[in-house]
Amino acid sequence: MAKQPQPISPVKNFFAGGFGGVCLVFVGHPLDTIKVRLQTQPKPQAGQPPLYSGTFDCFRQTLVREGVRGLYKGMAAPIIGVTPMFAVCFFGFGLGKKLQQRNPDDILTYPQLFAAGMLSGVFTTAIMAPGERIKCLLQIQAASGEIKYSGPMDCAKQLYHEAGIRGIYKGTVLTLMRDVPASGMYFMTYEWLKNILTPEGKSVSDLSVPRILFAGGMAGIFNWAVAIPPDVLKSRFQTAAPGKYPNGFRDVLRELIREEGVSSLYKGFTAVMIRAFPANAACFLGFEVAMKFLNWIAPSL
Repeated sequence: MAKQPQPISPVKNFFAGGFGGVCLVFVGHPLDTIKVRLQTQPKPQAGQPPLYSGTFDCFRQTLVREGVRGLYKGMAAPIIGVTPMFAVCFFGFGLGKKLQQRNPDDILTYPQLFAAGMLSGVFTTAIMAPGERIKCLLQIQAASGEIKYSGPMDCAKQLYHEAGIRGIYKGTVLTLMRDVPASGMYFMTYEWLKNILTPEGKSVSDLSVPRILFAGGMAGIFNWAVAIPPDVLKSRFQTAAPGKYPNGFRDVLRELIREEGVSSLYKGFTAVMIRAFPANAACFLGFEVAMKFLNWIAPSL
């Protein structure tokens, strides 16, 4: 069973989640750039080596060609989108928990926490899908050297001009397939580890900073262990030329399996896992700090 240290407040979750999301982007974006470039690199010609031999080679080439700024390409879109997205994500989780409680002091089971997490994944997709589409296009543009978009707003305008709102929301189904189960795993793992790491007779709300960082980092790793295959499909689909995959993700999956094998569904695995721990540790620490502040200034909210 998971312990609930205080009444659930979706409103506080909203504001604290937004702050946690900003912390996550600043820590995690460089490796997200590496992940997308690895996932979307073109298939090498016969006898030719791939553009990047792995995570560290991609990191090195990006630094050499573009400097540190290259690692933060496309960050404006997730920063603009991530604050409301994580706010809505944590709000959805708080609401999901609250909806399953008959009384404010009810203790939720881990399957109930997983279900609440899945609800948060549904909530975030409306914001996440367009932000992810723009971010991926800007990231691979920087790697290819062909400058089509001057920035996130220009990218959004061009996508809308070319294909309307459908162009901006391309990949929404894949974003749902990634985020719904992964979000369930994310929040359930965090709550489970917090309970395990809480000393006997102590409250979960008094957990030390290192233990919060560990629980948050491991939650990120469990999240991405579930999310990587649909994320590879999403990145490939969202950055493909219009009309390349008329049947959506099924065409992407068939092409990947046929040309590169099942292992291609785990492209960028190293970059994702290296990023997942520090980024999500920062996110949950930011969330917990913000929650303590909100509980202090508005205990009855």
